[in-house]
Amino acid sequence: MFGKLTLDAVPYHEPIIVVTLLGIFLGGLGLTALITYFKKWNYLWSEWLTSVDHKKIGVMYIVVALVMLIRGFADAIMMRTQLAVASGGSEGFLPPHHYDQIFTAHGVIMIFFMAMPFMVGLMNIVVPLQIGARDVAFPFLNSLSFWLFVVGVALINISLGVGEFAQTGWLAYPPLSGLEYSPGVGVDYWIWALQISGIGTLLTGVNFFVTIMKMRAPGMSLMKMPVFTWTALCTNVLILASFPILTVTIALLTLDRYLGMHFFTNELGGNQMMYVNLIWAWGHPEVYILILPAFGIFSEVVATFSKKKLFGYTSLVWATIVITVLSFIVWLHHFFTMGAGANVNAFFGIATMIISIPTGVKIFNWLFTMYRGRVEFTTPIIWTLGFLITFTIGGMTGVLLAVPGADFVLHNSLFLIAHFHNVIIGGVVFGYLAGFAYWFPKAFGFKLNEKLGRYAAYCWISGFFVAFVPLYILGFMGMTRRLNHYDNPAWHPLLLVALAGAFIVALGIAFQLLQIFVSIRDREKNRDITGDPWGGRTLEWSTSSPPPFYNFAHTPVIKELDAYWAMKADGTVNQKPAPYEEIHMPRNAAAGLVISAFSLVFGFALIWHIWWLAIVGTIGMLVTVIVRSYNTDIDYYVPVKEIEKIENQHIQAKASQA
Repeated sequence: MFGKLTLDAVPYHEPIIVVTLLGIFLGGLGLTALITYFKKWNYLWSEWLTSVDHKKIGVMYIVVALVMLIRGFADAIMMRTQLAVASGGSEGFLPPHHYDQIFTAHGVIMIFFMAMPFMVGLMNIVVPLQIGARDVAFPFLNSLSFWLFVVGVALINISLGVGEFAQTGWLAYPPLSGLEYSPGVGVDYWIWALQISGIGTLLTGVNFFVTIMKMRAPGMSLMKMPVFTWTALCTNVLILASFPILTVTIALLTLDRYLGMHFFTNELGGNQMMYVNLIWAWGHPEVYILILPAFGIFSEVVATFSKKKLFGYTSLVWATIVITVLSFIVWLHHFFTMGAGANVNAFFGIATMIISIPTGVKIFNWLFTMYRGRVEFTTPIIWTLGFLITFTIGGMTGVLLAVPGADFVLHNSLFLIAHFHNVIIGGVVFGYLAGFAYWFPKAFGFKLNEKLGRYAAYCWISGFFVAFVPLYILGFMGMTRRLNHYDNPAWHPLLLVALAGAFIVALGIAFQLLQIFVSIRDREKNRDITGDPWGGRTLEWSTSSPPPFYNFAHTPVIKELDAYWAMKADGTVNQKPAPYEEIHMPRNAAAGLVISAFSLVFGFALIWHIWWLAIVGTIGMLVTVIVRSYNTDIDYYVPVKEIEKIENQHIQAKASQA
């Protein structure tokens, strides 16, 4: 009746897991008690869980991303600690099967369940405001996308206490991910967590592509869009083109495991290298899906805090487009060592070097924007300066690895791990944290504590170099990746330094959590609902902070590139508004949450081969979709009196603060 699920699936013999589960249980119990005590369940349900407001959905994405950052970083601390103590005759504190699950989960969590939702969260909050839209094109689809992503988060965390996670590495190459070498449920957790959340990401790509192409304010041509919106557009083009590849690749692996097919079994007519090509045909565009929005954030931050117009807007846009196109012809540099041949390797090596050129163009654009500007050293600009140094180093090591001959020496070493983290942490994470600090007052109406924000940035930046520069050196010394213990005493001191760096980064995360706590506690002191705390240039700053649920009482008309800057210059910001009219808005919807709940049941049932439960999940999803499709009460008109009340409050607050 319960398929492969038995009491033995609970890893009660693993003390680390038991203590972690106990902590999660007690934390969840305490949170539930607090919500119940303050009678907030109805508020959470009506204002957040069923909301289709793009701003609230964006906030929920970022909250989950920050939670998963802590989970993924805990894995990183355990790996660094294991390698710091597992020297010589010591086996360390993590058995091999547990260590393999940890480094697999770390990669999956940080890419799929931390970086991706952080990116989508920022896009949700900012893009509709930047283009003058009242919401995204498909608000209900936006809610469904979020909850499908949450299902993936739930499955990867359930694997911690029921069963196991994959021990294959974050991309689950066959034959290791096949039934013969991974007969447990770990790979199945990987499959369904990625498949369900990946469908949510694909729906997000459709939603934002349509939003940007069809819902821009009158007068906003493509070349008048803010750079962040441009990078969001290119990112969603990449999602639309690459995520179907991931969906099909995982589906083929699923058929291999569940129905005994052999798409990736070399000795039975399949081709293991087909999997590697497919997964990286998605995987390298995925790198640019993550980094392009960060580039857009740095463009916004640099212009605002240099008090200057962005240098070379047109070249930045075209560099973004060139990166988008070239990102599809560099995937093979991830497996130069797998026998493709000299000509193929040379083509992809040259393509990889070429794609560094538009990235270099962006670096110079940002530097020239700051040149002779009045640079204000706020938290977002400190993140940006840290990025410029860190990412440049990572880019140079990437060009080195683009040489097939050098890659043959360094491919399976810690040098590669250091390079990858160099660009992902120094580019993606620093970028999103800069965006978090930059747009936080727009989303919530008060600033984050600047002093603690700076401390966090300094710890992250310095901790990164202490943690990963030793890995570059260890790579040259011959230390390979995926080791859980070693017997070379020369490696040990550098691994101790790397562990110290990880703890410095942990201090940075602690400062960020303290920053959020202190900022919420002191929010009334730092409240600024005028909408323009940083003196921004783009349209989102023309609304109050936080913006009303309808964003704009009057759809703005765009005449120039920096729309809000132009509005401030010609005085139209403070003009008396035209008469208000009713606004058409979507209602909250629980259907996305319900569909996702059934998809969680469906995924869990397939992982454990509980076929009757999988049927229940399938029927539940289908019935909910059908009921939703016949629901005609999906929108309403906001009365003029309500709009007038909200707008008058904003005008009065702005006047009093002036």
